[in-house]
Amino acid sequence: MNWLVAAGAALSGYLLGSMSWSRIIARKVAPGKNIERIEYPVPGTGEVFTSESVSATAARVHLGTKFGCLTALLDMAKVFFPSLAFRLVFPEWPYYIVCAAAGLVGHDWPLFFRFKGGRGESPIIGGLLVIDPLGLVVTSAASILIGLIVGHLLILRWTWLVLLIPWLWVRTHSGMHVGYMVFVNVIYWWTMSPELLQYARMEGNPSQEEIGEFFAMGARLGRFMDNYSILGLISRRKKRTGRPDLRS
Repeated sequence: MNWLVAAGAALSGYLLGSMSWSRIIARKVAPGKNIERIEYPVPGTGEVFTSESVSATAARVHLGTKFGCLTALLDMAKVFFPSLAFRLVFPEWPYYIVCAAAGLVGHDWPLFFRFKGGRGESPIIGGLLVIDPLGLVVTSAASILIGLIVGHLLILRWTWLVLLIPWLWVRTHSGMHVGYMVFVNVIYWWTMSPELLQYARMEGNPSQEEIGEFFAMGARLGRFMDNYSILGLISRRKKRTGRPDLRS
C-alpha cells in the first residue's frame, strides 16, 4: 500500500464528507431557519425529546420530505463517488475503504461547520454501495423482516448495521472490510448515544408511533408497526378474543 495515496484517500474523503448538505439546502430554500435542533414533546409527560443531529433527518423535519430525501441522496453521493473513484483507479488496494471511513468522519465532525454534523446513516450507505452493495441489500431485508417480527421500529432501522459485520467476514475474510464495519458501528452508536440515552430514560412504554416521531422515522410507519407487525397483529387478536385470566 502506498501511504501517500492512502493519506490522499483519507483527506479527500474527509473534506467531501464535511460538506453539510442539510445546511447548504436550508440556506437556499429557507434562509435564516435553524435546522440544528429537533424537539418533540413526549406525550403524557413534561419531557421534550431533542436531537442536535444536522443531517437528512433534520432537513426532513424542518424543510419537508422532499428536501430530506434530496439531502439523504447528496449525503450518500459525497461518499459514494470518491470511494468509487479510488476503487476503480486502485482496484487491488483498499483505498476506497479508507475514503469511505473518512467520509463518515467528515459527515459527523465537519471541518467547515465547527465539527458539528450528523449521525451518518446516509454516508454509511453511500460507502457500502461501493464496498458491498449486495450485503447492504441482504442485511437491510433481514433488518426489515426482524423488525416486523419483533414489532419494533428501532430494530427494523438498525439491525442491518450489526449484521454487516459477520456478513463481511463471511463474504471477504478481510480484516480491512470487517474493521471498516466495526469502525462504522462504533462511530454511529457513539454519535447516536445522546438520543439513545434519552429514549432509555423515558417513562412508560412509548408506542411505535411515538418512537417514529422521536427518531424522525414518521408517525405513519410507527402506526403501521403498532398495527401490522407480527407481534402487533397477535396483540390485536388477543384484545379482540379476550385473554384468559391465568390467575383464576
